[in-house]
Amino acid sequence: MASSLDLGAYFARIGWNGATDPTFQTLAGILHAHTGAIPFENLDVLLGRPPRLDLEGLQDKLVTRRRGGYCFEHATLMAAVLAELGFKPATHAARVVLARPKEQTPRNHMFLTVPLDGETYLVDPGFASYSAREPLPLRAGTLGTHQSHVLTQDGDLWTLHVRRDGAQIPGWVATLAPEQPIDFEVSNHWIATCPSSPFTQLLMMSAMTEAGRVNVMNRDVTLPGGETRRLGERKELRDLLAAHFGFDLPEVETLNVPAIDGWR
Repeated sequence: MASSLDLGAYFARIGWNGATDPTFQTLAGILHAHTGAIPFENLDVLLGRPPRLDLEGLQDKLVTRRRGGYCFEHATLMAAVLAELGFKPATHAARVVLARPKEQTPRNHMFLTVPLDGETYLVDPGFASYSAREPLPLRAGTLGTHQSHVLTQDGDLWTLHVRRDGAQIPGWVATLAPEQPIDFEVSNHWIATCPSSPFTQLLMMSAMTEAGRVNVMNRDVTLPGGETRRLGERKELRDLLAAHFGFDLPEVETLNVPAIDGWR
């Protein structure tokens, strides 16, 4: 996959002009730059366009057209970048437990682990507003620099705890069994097309800006500093994309979001 990767274009997209040797400093710098530049969004799913996970499609969307994406897109692109630089990333699937217990949720989240200098690091660029912007050592009790992420272990099951409303809550659970690209293609198809998938029902977006993070859930927008507002017509969504997400997408003015009354 990495043979057709345009590293120069990717680095320009995320604003990275640092080192490219396979060290922790490079890994941490690229993850921080990636999560700061490429937003999380599921607009293509709501527009009836299942996201592509091949490298050509990912580069066209996330790099050339400066769009965002969801976990499969972020993690697949980052895995290709890291492999091209000489890292050895492994891909894994997790069950997101923010709203439901693990017994009721499929393995529909993608993250990476990267072995480096005798340590293994968790790299999770596509977990929306909960994405850790630093690699996390894969050790139980590990806290992120800002104490926003904690890992716990129960046998072969790992849980990533994230901070929400001032408290630590379980975000996802996973084993570290390696997954293959075809596994994510199957999950991607279900998430992007199944009527019961939350991604076909809800508008979910998150972006880092110079002032802080902007989050969108359906019509509810949370701006840096905690200010909230509510979207009215679709044109306001298009304006929000241009102002905070770095791209214009005229198609959102006809967007169908089942969970938003009046937008059908």
